[in-house]
Amino acid sequence: MIATLRGEVSQIEENALIVEVGGVGLRVFVPAPVRTNATAGEILFLFTHLVVREDALTLYGFESQADRDLFNILLGVDGVGPKVALSVLSTLTLDTIQRAIFSDEADLLSKVPGVGKKTAQKMAIHLKDKLKPTDALAKVAAFADYDSEVLAALTSLGYSVVEAQAAIQAIPKDAPKDVEERLRVALQHFQ
Repeated sequence: MIATLRGEVSQIEENALIVEVGGVGLRVFVPAPVRTNATAGEILFLFTHLVVREDALTLYGFESQADRDLFNILLGVDGVGPKVALSVLSTLTLDTIQRAIFSDEADLLSKVPGVGKKTAQKMAIHLKDKLKPTDALAKVAAFADYDSEVLAALTSLGYSVVEAQAAIQAIPKDAPKDVEERLRVALQHFQ
């Protein structure tokens, strides 16, 4: 129904943005990275998904069509509603989700707030059928072997999955493949 919108961010709320479009302020629920990067007064373009319920019309917005498509795929998982799907996109990137699915690390999905082990397994099965491996995924799969251990170590130290991913992505491409060395370099990201 409403596929995209372009408007001025008039207000930033705890889990949504108020985007003014043609004099009307629309509350758009967005993933955390979108909300964090948004500033009041900025013109924003979002790909949207409208959820129609008996008692509410709720609009969800995403920076890319791929994120919106993933949101729609997640809604197809039994037991996953819009809030949980948005939580997944707020916590994990599309690349991380693909890596988790195609390298059989569904437990990474259970680190998302609101997602338990059973739901994570359901998501993994559903997403494996719906997501297509990309060419970049071959590099990501190789990356997964040693960096999944780094990710686990960082999260066990108290960093969020998003923070851990950012630290891993900051590791130079020519860094050694040794897990301990990669962990040391990743920890430097937080200093």
